[in-house]
Amino acid sequence: MESVAESLGEEQEVRSGETLKEEEEADEEEPQHVSAPEELILKLNSTDRLYPESYRINSLAESRLLDIADNFQRQYSYLHPKRKPLLLCPTNECGVKKFVSTTLRPSTTDHPELFSWPGCASFVADFLSLEPLEPPVSLPSFLLSSNLVLQSQRATCLDFATLLCSLLLGVNYDAYCVSGYAVREMCLLDQSRLHCPLLDTQVKSEIPEQEPHENKYSVKPPKELKSQFLMQQEEKKKQDEEAALLQKQKLQEESKQRPADPLHGLRVHCWVLVLSGSRSVPENFFIDPLTGNRYSTDDDHFLGVESAWNNFNYYVNMQNCRHADMVYDLEDLKTWEPVLYGAISKKPLMRDVLKRKTIMRKVINDQEEEEEKPRVFDMPRSWVSYINISKEALESRWPGRQNVTHYRRAKVEQFALYLKSDGLVKRLTAYQDLDCTDEVSVKEWYQHRNDNLEEREVNKLDSVTTERFTLHRFSSRSDDEREMLFSSSHRGDLVRRLVSPGEMTETFEGRSDFLFYRHVVAQRTVQFSGPRPVEGLNPRLLEKVVERFHRNRSKPANADVAERVFLLAERRIEVTYHLEDYRIFASKRSFIKPEEATKIKVKDFGAQLVSGYQVDPYEKPLHSLTLYKMLVDLMKDEEEVILQINTSWMEVSDFLDSRAEEKRDIRLSFSPWTTTGAAKAHSHRQEMERQAEVDQRWLQERKKDILAPLLIRLDNAAPLSAKDAKQLYYDCLAECKQRLVEKANLIQKHYDKETQALQRKQQWYQENQLTIVLQDKDEYQNYCSEKTLRIRVAKKRLSMHMEAAPLEYQNLDRRLKNDPRLAPHLLK
Repeated sequence: MESVAESLGEEQEVRSGETLKEEEEADEEEPQHVSAPEELILKLNSTDRLYPESYRINSLAESRLLDIADNFQRQYSYLHPKRKPLLLCPTNECGVKKFVSTTLRPSTTDHPELFSWPGCASFVADFLSLEPLEPPVSLPSFLLSSNLVLQSQRATCLDFATLLCSLLLGVNYDAYCVSGYAVREMCLLDQSRLHCPLLDTQVKSEIPEQEPHENKYSVKPPKELKSQFLMQQEEKKKQDEEAALLQKQKLQEESKQRPADPLHGLRVHCWVLVLSGSRSVPENFFIDPLTGNRYSTDDDHFLGVESAWNNFNYYVNMQNCRHADMVYDLEDLKTWEPVLYGAISKKPLMRDVLKRKTIMRKVINDQEEEEEKPRVFDMPRSWVSYINISKEALESRWPGRQNVTHYRRAKVEQFALYLKSDGLVKRLTAYQDLDCTDEVSVKEWYQHRNDNLEEREVNKLDSVTTERFTLHRFSSRSDDEREMLFSSSHRGDLVRRLVSPGEMTETFEGRSDFLFYRHVVAQRTVQFSGPRPVEGLNPRLLEKVVERFHRNRSKPANADVAERVFLLAERRIEVTYHLEDYRIFASKRSFIKPEEATKIKVKDFGAQLVSGYQVDPYEKPLHSLTLYKMLVDLMKDEEEVILQINTSWMEVSDFLDSRAEEKRDIRLSFSPWTTTGAAKAHSHRQEMERQAEVDQRWLQERKKDILAPLLIRLDNAAPLSAKDAKQLYYDCLAECKQRLVEKANLIQKHYDKETQALQRKQQWYQENQLTIVLQDKDEYQNYCSEKTLRIRVAKKRLSMHMEAAPLEYQNLDRRLKNDPRLAPHLLK
């Protein structure tokens, strides 16, 4: 295709009636409004005057760019008549034509979630809802600004791609919007035939049951005399048959559920291309803005590429758009044709910036050389206002603050924070059939709960419920069978506990005594997961306790216990030691506990209470005293084990009781760093201030109420009885009289105190007036003056009080008789 400069020259020659002078006059004219299609004008809001001027008016550079694009479109249609028209100058929300590259506005945000492409793609895919193109085989005639799209939360695939590309350009990705063709499911955001990605991350058991290690010295079974080659061929044939059967079933299901698309290869779609180089991107890749997923550039979902553009230029694909081995070197003029030939692009601009930072002197020379070169028309600034994404929009996430996505045999429901009262943020439902009617499992994710519940999974097939908390996981098959998984920080290094009717199994890790397994067998009446009696577990209900230990290398193998079994019902203890090297059997001992009424002594300890097997025949047998001490220690260990079992039972019962209480009272912790939490804290603070004001007014009113202290003694009883009213009347007068008398006594006491002090001082002066110096005499006079003044003041206050006290008493009597609560009873 011709360059822009040559095409413009030819266009000037074929124009009839136009002169150079007329063009210069046209350039000097004021910016003009560009007419919009009639069907779009009908949709415009009457408040379009509120939009910035760049939305409503084209500058001189933008008008020039529209002429260049129009000429490019006509040449493109002439040279490639079989290809569809390009999306060059769509109409914006104000009915003004804008070049598509100027709709991209690189913008950065303050949110760390939007600093990388996965966060940007996820936000755009979640925040906007899709409006499919109509018709689906043609490009739209309008393209809205990203700010309006964020306000309405409804967008076409082009609006999706424009917003995502703007965010990626703002965080320094080499991103481009791509116009082309895609499969029907991608264009319509239909994921009902895709495998749900959450099904691949199902939580499995993190702590497997401890199994005995295989003994390398055990007798191996005889070899089967079969041909390994024939067995491999049979296995391969079987796998091929199973794969073929699965593929056949898959094709049959797809043929039933997926009818042929008559518009295959013609459906228009827009997505984002990210080139390697910037932000350490190793290779080129596509991003589908509708889902936020990443695809390779040769993925089968993309059926063709027509053009690509960023905020610097617009490029037309000159290769076979349906070829898988396309080259995405947009600077190669053989494969990509730019609208603005010779205009600056991002890669040369970055190279120039790096070059100018190294040598400042060369900057001046480069600038002088650039001034001498002929100027090339560059892309004008974007007409779109700066894209601002609020924290509230980032938290609300989906339109309506919730979203439902259907996958193949699965459904994912997502909710914004604090939308659900129980803290639910995500729910995954797996189905057994393609019609999604028979549920297999339901998995839910929670946040900010007071019980620290994070996940809950219910398996509908085997009725297993699994709950994962911050520090442990809890599973229950029924009301009697439960499994608990704990973190390593749990008390006693417990990592797993399995309880069922009459049985309890505990698994440990990292214990100092090398214990890793304990299995308790009790009578069937014992429910380890049920309510416990107040007095605790009765040891008589236990039948057997099995404990296993890891190898302790600090002890010899024949003295290091590997397993001990407490047979409580048989009053017997069995001990098995670790296997010695080059041995196939381990040493064992069995002890019989004496009756409870019998106090065993060393002299009474005999062979009838112990038996065993010693592997080394040359080893000296243990002395009776040693065996006696061993039995005593084992009996003490048995008591300690029973106490630990009782503690475990209490812990399970307490946990079940607390879970039942927490389920009845689910509360959420609101973080002040979220908009919802901040609003909640603000409303809570306002409520506290309002309540404080109410309390303050109540206190002030109670202070004015002379009956308030006495009514408190009667618990504010209303209405008052005649007896209580008269009693209040006399009590109030008595307290007033008592208060007046106490005040008079206090003033009289102060008066007497000052008078006595003055008399003592005067007596001291009479006794020492011949010996005191002049300075002491002056101090005496000052002291007498001050005391005399205080005595006069006290005397005056006492006289005033004696005059005012009867009046105050009479006023109180009058107020009490006029009080509406007492008056009806005092007049009788």
